[in-house]
Amino acid sequence: MEMHMEIPADLALSKENSILNDLKQETRDTPGFSALTENELMEKVENILLERIKNGDKRAYFQLGLFYYEQALQDKARIYFERAKDFDFQALFMLAVMLFDGVGGDTNTEQAIEYLKKIESSNAKHAKHLVRAAQFNIGRAYFQGYGVHRQSDEMAEKYWLLAADDGNPNGSVKAQSALGMFYSLKDTMDLKKAFFWHSEACGNGSLESQGALGIMYEHGIGVKVDLDAANACLKEAAERGNVYAMGHLVAQYYRRKLFTKASDLAARVSQFSDIDQIAKETDCLPNYIRKGIGLGCFYYARCLEEGHGVKQDKEEAGKCYSKSFEYDPDVCATLQNITQHGVI
Repeated sequence: MEMHMEIPADLALSKENSILNDLKQETRDTPGFSALTENELMEKVENILLERIKNGDKRAYFQLGLFYYEQALQDKARIYFERAKDFDFQALFMLAVMLFDGVGGDTNTEQAIEYLKKIESSNAKHAKHLVRAAQFNIGRAYFQGYGVHRQSDEMAEKYWLLAADDGNPNGSVKAQSALGMFYSLKDTMDLKKAFFWHSEACGNGSLESQGALGIMYEHGIGVKVDLDAANACLKEAAERGNVYAMGHLVAQYYRRKLFTKASDLAARVSQFSDIDQIAKETDCLPNYIRKGIGLGCFYYARCLEEGHGVKQDKEEAGKCYSKSFEYDPDVCATLQNITQHGVI
């Protein structure tokens, strides 16, 4: 189960982003500066923040670090987060994330977890809005076995439950979704809990969990089969960009012999290639994006091979079968097996 560190952009950084945007606008509104290019404007904002630091404004350290982070100048961002870590919890949080993932410098997972645990255990007012995200990230570390003494599903579950905050919308929605997946795994399986947490996460906006719910409703996993609910979840998740949901929606259309719909959506899915960018835009796990593309490519190959909803083209079908295998060999092998038994 792949996961990325959580950065609570909508909670922790919104105020600082607003300050940076105000600075940009103030600079642009200054007489003589209205015609500045974007690069010139960024240089002016940088100089303003550097001057504030020089004049003793401690908050400007984090603001400048965030400014560099947004400009993808990760090495510079890390320097200013490092300088502010002892008096700014947001800088400490961002530094921990960068240390864990090796962004802007060397990886140091042990130090990252030490910083996250400092935030998680703090009673300081300025750390409160970071605690749930810190708990999710600590849980991720235990689940993956990085930065901690040993891998521990028990500790991962503990921290994710804390971060999930009983399904509170202000808790970590990533933790809620992670618990849905955690309870679906072979070694930690509890499908009723999986359904509960995916439901909570979906209700709080998780696109990943919305797609997962559609599949659970369709196959009666942790809940009674409800094809109407399944279709509604898969359709909305697909419309919002969940590629795994798109793949399963294609399969659903094909089974119902809605071949035009199946081939049209499958053709679209088969064109996806930049998994990292899709993951960044949708906050969905790369592994499930690959599975969705594998599903789409296989069913599009079937449509092309049989002439279902699209002009028959066996040569192109062969390419699509190969592409399905390339993106997810297990998905392709499973579908090939049931095809040979006449299910597809």
